[in-house]
Amino acid sequence: MSPAGPLPFPPERPLWQQEAREEFPIVTAHPELAYLDSAATSQKPRAVLEAVQTYLTTSNANAGRGTYPWANRTTELVESTRERVKEFLHDPEPGRSGVHFTSGATEGLRTVARDWLVPYLRDGDEILVPYADHRANLDPWLEAQRLLAERGVQVRVQALPYQAGSGDYDHVALRQAVGPRTRFVAATHVHHVYGGDMNVHRIREAVGPDVAICLDAAQSVGHLPVHLDDPSLDVDFVVFSGHKVMALPGSGAIWARNARGPAFLPEGWQGTPNTAGIVSLRAALDWLDAIGPERVAHWTTMLSTRLTDRLGRLRPYEIVGCQASLPADSALPAEQRRRGIVTFRHRDIPSDDLGFILFSHGFMVRADSMCQAGSDGRDASVRVSLHVYNTVEEIDRLLAVLASLA
Repeated sequence: MSPAGPLPFPPERPLWQQEAREEFPIVTAHPELAYLDSAATSQKPRAVLEAVQTYLTTSNANAGRGTYPWANRTTELVESTRERVKEFLHDPEPGRSGVHFTSGATEGLRTVARDWLVPYLRDGDEILVPYADHRANLDPWLEAQRLLAERGVQVRVQALPYQAGSGDYDHVALRQAVGPRTRFVAATHVHHVYGGDMNVHRIREAVGPDVAICLDAAQSVGHLPVHLDDPSLDVDFVVFSGHKVMALPGSGAIWARNARGPAFLPEGWQGTPNTAGIVSLRAALDWLDAIGPERVAHWTTMLSTRLTDRLGRLRPYEIVGCQASLPADSALPAEQRRRGIVTFRHRDIPSDDLGFILFSHGFMVRADSMCQAGSDGRDASVRVSLHVYNTVEEIDRLLAVLASLA
């Protein structure tokens, strides 16, 4: 889009988005504030809050540890939510796959590393992991390597290659990195800093049909449609956090396809589950399905396109990652499409200072190094992350403030 061109899509808000925004009490209670930090945690719709309150005041009990009605109801809620997760992810073979609840994506990835990857690998095997994604998707695999080394099993860890500038994986170089002993790849679906769709289908093309892939989906599940019945999304694990899917903190899930390697069975005694968190996850998935993940993705992509387009015209700002953002209905390659996340720096104002300045104008953003592996305070930036409750008016107000600092 040329600098003189119009901003993406007109400012009129569709009725469905207006109604969706009204479902978030914390958002509507503070119209003077704009919450732009949904990549850190999402706000909760009324349906989730009411579901948790109803559960805690009518049938709160432990799951799998009683025969009375409240306990039976809780057990049924937990088990049915496993199936609900499969349904939400469009699992093509729900009878084969499994769902394990965790406290979030970090614990989920560590569980896959400890309880599945460590027993699976043999001396001389190789794995590919992302060294520039969230630390939660790097540290567990390095820990697995250390655990194996303590047992005398030497595993080679290679870095996933990245394209310069865009932050996307370099799928051409990835083909060259794969060898006959490559057993496992850890990847990210949507990058938590760059905001880009990481084109997981190209990872499968590059590594071939036999290598297991674990997908960190913390920024995709609940933000855009995730169709595991699509052959292009042929992965073995999907791990996500509940609190980023409009559920309560301390909830999350691992979905395991159980198609490559041994079936995923978490080791050790399984204690009391976070029943309230699981109830909230069920309610959140129901709410998102009713709104439509496609509409959510289209809305947030449009907002990020609008922000990226105008921000790119302001001289003092450097956009981190891909410098462009395609509209949601663009037919061009997806590597330029931002999924509701726009990260940038001001060339003269430190990012943490800019974060404070923006809050003084009513904008809640993240301003630090974003838990990105390999980064430190010198890599700090400002991240705007969007969800269905954000509006065009908020983006335009933000742009006006940023322009005043140019």
